[in-house]
Amino acid sequence: MKQKAITLLDVAREAGVSRATVARVLNATGYVGEETRIKVEAAARATGYRPNVMARSLRTHRSFTIGHILLEITTNPFFAHVARAVEGEALGNGYKAFLFNHHGNKDDERFGVERFIERQVDAVIFTYPIDGDSIALLRAAEMPVVQIERQQTADTDAVLVDNPLGVELAMRHLIELGHRRIAFIGGDPVLYPYSGVQPRSIEEERLDTYVACLRFAGISVDPDLIRLGRYVHIDGGSNIEGYRHTQALLALRDPPTAIFAACDILAAGVFRAAYEARLRIPDDLSVVGFDDTLGAHLAPRLTSVAQPMAELGLTAFQLALGAIENKGLAPRVVTLAPHLVIRESTGPAAPAPKARS
Repeated sequence: MKQKAITLLDVAREAGVSRATVARVLNATGYVGEETRIKVEAAARATGYRPNVMARSLRTHRSFTIGHILLEITTNPFFAHVARAVEGEALGNGYKAFLFNHHGNKDDERFGVERFIERQVDAVIFTYPIDGDSIALLRAAEMPVVQIERQQTADTDAVLVDNPLGVELAMRHLIELGHRRIAFIGGDPVLYPYSGVQPRSIEEERLDTYVACLRFAGISVDPDLIRLGRYVHIDGGSNIEGYRHTQALLALRDPPTAIFAACDILAAGVFRAAYEARLRIPDDLSVVGFDDTLGAHLAPRLTSVAQPMAELGLTAFQLALGAIENKGLAPRVVTLAPHLVIRESTGPAAPAPKARS
């Protein structure tokens, strides 16, 4: 026989409160005392109550779903960490998150946006957007949008990271260890989308801060120590970029004693090249990464600038939820601070590394 559905009235009877009180607790609306809230939640668990999502959607004119469009969740753990945080916060608020990867392709991004509009999601989060036209399409459909890490337009909520602070923390650490030949491996500003919403792109912020830190410390800037390109290759997520850049750096007549890599995947390529050159990290070469996605899993463990990935996802969802519930809110931009996690890949400066036979 079909089991009878558990209703709010069943939960109310179990908790010894009114149906209206149960509704306020389960819908998180109105004030309810902490003791009563705990009692209602316990009763809901005891009775096996499951909310009728379809009925709730009809009543509130919401789908209780959000779309999350990412670059590519498998190439860089950064995206997976952010996606997990968005999903967790969504579930905690009674929402379901749908993921779509655009693979750095504008047509794919637009396709994902169109599918989310058809599905009538309540909001769309981008980590990160590459085409302002896709955002315009969502704005025309009156769907709230939150951009994470990069902004293509200035008319939506956004959650950003203080990149100059992260680079400054890394460079200060290496300089205090006595390093003067510090190489930089990072993203090429030409290769990454930049709309002009912020004064500088992420790539420009990181490179400019690297140069500024050297000059502030009285260290001359050597163009041979700056290597720019892509962070990863989306096809396969290879760390080949960091590997080939490090090979070129170690081949210099006066190679670096430290390398700052602008993402942990690049740093993993540095490790590979150093291993093949029979260099010891950090005795012969200190290495700092950015993101702190792989740091604890490398050997030695990688010193890295930790992006606040969980906070990025949590904040993005909360901004989306605020826009869903208050459609007249002006766009908000939240900038989060990274921090440096010091591990075993950095140490005092040694003589310029030379490959050992």
